[in-house]
Amino acid sequence: MAEVMIKTQDLTKVYGSLRAIDNLNLELHEGDLFGFIGPNGSGKTTTLRILATLLNPTWGEAYVAGYSIYTHAKEIRRLIGYMPDIFGVYDDMTVMEYLEFFAAAYRIRGPARRQKCEEVLDLVELGYKRDALVTSLSRGMTQRLGLARVLLHDPQVLLLDEPASGLDPRARIEIRQLLKQLRQMGKTIMVSSHILPELADICNKVGIIERGVLLISAEVSEVIRRVREHLVVRIRVRENPDRAARLLEQDSSVQKVDIQDGAILATLQAGVEDYSPLAELLVQSGYHLLEFREDELNLETAFMALTKGITA
Repeated sequence: MAEVMIKTQDLTKVYGSLRAIDNLNLELHEGDLFGFIGPNGSGKTTTLRILATLLNPTWGEAYVAGYSIYTHAKEIRRLIGYMPDIFGVYDDMTVMEYLEFFAAAYRIRGPARRQKCEEVLDLVELGYKRDALVTSLSRGMTQRLGLARVLLHDPQVLLLDEPASGLDPRARIEIRQLLKQLRQMGKTIMVSSHILPELADICNKVGIIERGVLLISAEVSEVIRRVREHLVVRIRVRENPDRAARLLEQDSSVQKVDIQDGAILATLQAGVEDYSPLAELLVQSGYHLLEFREDELNLETAFMALTKGITA
């Protein structure tokens, strides 16, 4: 079984009467790409800052690669790459100078320093900008440079706070592809976002947080399954969809039937998972099936069903 890379136990942060995070219990394994989803102010950034050892919790425990945030902060900082949602850059530096400055801070010395900077620039596809001033970069390029910076010391765990925030569609796609590539390299990645459709495609696990409370943490398919209590089957027939819908309504496995844009949506009774008899019923009744499949529930719909849109 994959090694546990991030683990929190009743992690809580209190500011006066406000609980920014409330008894958070989380577990991520090596190679996970975990989407941490929640409205602004829900506790995502607070959680990432605690895991990055930049903020102490009020109580509770957190481990990164087995190290406690209380007793092994230095070891954790060597293992992680933390990218905040907003980070400063130095106006008078070129891209290469910027990376070499941080590589020196990571104590990467000699020829290896330049080589490492070239490697991370190539990884984020910014090699052609090595001599450009940092201030001349677009928002998307700046985000990729930020990722290059946190990859300099080859961290095992990446903590990325809203890396796609404020990016245009093309830049978001580029960041998404880069995150997929980093996961393929074996990195464990925790990425916070409120851009929901982006995460459904790249993450194997998601956690939904609201008002500091983790509502659910599981694989994407499991989150969607828990939200939907009843399966919905999408059906298209060549002829007489209204009559076909009335036929399906009479079946004991069907709770209700709706028609949307010519498609029949049959909501099954709770507990019914085998809907193949419905296809047999329609075919035996003389209908020609054009489409017959389980209707998809996306991550955005699941998020809306689980949350109330209230922040801490």
